[in-house]
Order: sequence, then C-alpha cells, then structure tokens
Amino acid sequence: MKKTTLLSLFSISVALLATSCGGNKSEKKAEETNGAAQEQKLAGAVNIDGSSTVYPITEAVAEEFRKVQADIKVTAGLSGTGGGFKKFGRGETDINDASRPIKKAEDSLAKANNVSYVDLMIAYDGLAVVVNPKNEWCKDITVAELKKMWEPAAQGKIKKWNQIRASWPNEEIHLFGAGVESGTYDYFTEAIVGKSHSSRGDYTASEDDNVLVQGISSDKNALGFFGLAYFEENKDKLKLVGVDDEKDENGKGPMTPSIESVKNKTYAPLARPLFIYVNSAAGKRKEVQAFVDFYMDNTGALTKQVGYIPLSDEETAKEKSKWADFVKSVSAQ
Repeated sequence: MKKTTLLSLFSISVALLATSCGGNKSEKKAEETNGAAQEQKLAGAVNIDGSSTVYPITEAVAEEFRKVQADIKVTAGLSGTGGGFKKFGRGETDINDASRPIKKAEDSLAKANNVSYVDLMIAYDGLAVVVNPKNEWCKDITVAELKKMWEPAAQGKIKKWNQIRASWPNEEIHLFGAGVESGTYDYFTEAIVGKSHSSRGDYTASEDDNVLVQGISSDKNALGFFGLAYFEENKDKLKLVGVDDEKDENGKGPMTPSIESVKNKTYAPLARPLFIYVNSAAGKRKEVQAFVDFYMDNTGALTKQVGYIPLSDEETAKEKSKWADFVKSVSAQ
C-alpha cells in the first residue's frame, strides 16, 4: 500500500512537472512569436514631398526609422507645400509635408484623380522675421508696417527703410522670403497682407530657406521671413525682429517666436500648425503604415531636436487615434 502510494505520488509529480515544462515552453514560444512580430522587417519604399519647413522633422524621423527598418527606402523632397500638393493630388507621392491646410483647388485636384487622404497635425512652428546682425535700427516692427512693406501695392514704391518708419535710415530695403509654392509664403501673406498668395513680386524668393539665410546674413539692408527652426540653426548669422500685433487687446507689444510664445499662441499672428497628408492607397501598404506609426510615436522628441514645437500629450493622442481609425478604415476597403 505504501509503495503504491509513493508510486502514485511520483507519477503525479512527473505529470505536473511535464505540464509545467510544457507550459513554460508554450509561454516562451508565444513570447518569441510576439517579439518576432514586433521586430518584423519590411521592405518597400515611402515617397514624400512638400514643405521645406516640415522637411527637417520628416528627415529626422526617416533617419531614425531607417535604423529599425533598413529595407524600407524613405525619400523626401522639398518642392514646397503647394508644389508637393500638386504631386500628391496626382497620386505621385505617398505623403505630403504641409505647412498649411490643403486648399480647395488642391483638394479638387486630388478628388479628380481619385486620391483620398488623411491629414495629421505633427507640430507647431513660428515664422521668424529676421534682419542682418549689423542692422542696428530694426529691433521691432508692427504687423501694419510689415503689410506696408510686403503688400502688392508696395512694389516699385516702398523701396527705403525710412518709408516704413521715419526714424529708420534713408537706405534701400532688400527683401527675402519664401517662394510662391511654399506654405510659408501662403501663411505669411494671409497673416500679414490679409490675403493668401498676395504680395509684391520684387523680392528674392526661394523655397530653400538656406538660400534666404545666406542672402540676409550677407546684406546689412536685408529683411526676410522663414520658419523658426531655420533661425535656430543660423542664429549666429541673423537677428530676430520682434513683431507687434497691434490688434491684440492685451497689448503685449513686440513678441519674438520661442517654444513658449508659439505653444501658448501669444506670438500672433505668425504661429501655425504643421501637417503631413497621407494618401489612402498608400496607407494600405504595410511599409507606409510602419513609417507613419513610427512618425506619430517619435515626432514629439524629434520635433524638439530640430527646433520645432511639439504637440501636447492630448493633441498627440488625438492625432494617433485619428491615424489608427484611418488605417482600420482603408484596410477594410
């Protein structure tokens, strides 16, 4: 009887041990499977174009993304928000970087080509008004003075600094600004002149902000505008000008763009959100999904690294949810 009991107990122990080992193996296998899924390597390409302002964020994301998905080729161009939307609307690109929302005409082009999309806000930016460091007179400027300087009626007439403010010198103004295909140009003209895509034409224009930096930094009588991030990269060569929004009832006086003033919207009217637009057909592809997932997960930290202002946690969560709903929708089609 004693032997039988001991034998039974031994058999039960062996069975329990086998079950336990089998369970551990199953759990370990499940963990390995999950890990493999998380580390799944994909191939393909993601084609991006658009805003030169958003480009540094996208390129920073792409650089980090390549470290985890080396077989996905991510390329980004800088044809400006408007130029990018033309390609995007024709279905030539997967993603468009945009420093403003899409226009009705651009949306119509997309619809005509059966291109649908989702827009995702990814950061904030402030437009910097800058002069050459040797400029000792222009420390601040009002929105009305900027309008007088940049509006279409100024072409061929407003040529000297003292025409803007009597105390400024009787010297020529040399203006530099974003090219007409740039979302920065659209935003600046709407905020300052009062009408998008409306300005004098006799200024040095470029979609490449580095060209503007070089021009202003080598000309004492230059004044120009571009995204805050490009000023941050070149602040040893340029000087910020405070912008006074006289319509502000609180009377803050001249304000310069900073993380704080852009985020809390006190830098008015030259603070703006930035976006990426994702083509619905492209959004069905795993490599595009992986890239945008990575973008939305990492844009906060990388945005700050390249001199832009990240979204709040609540805003980030909202945009990630919007993207998740979009992926679910296109995948079901």
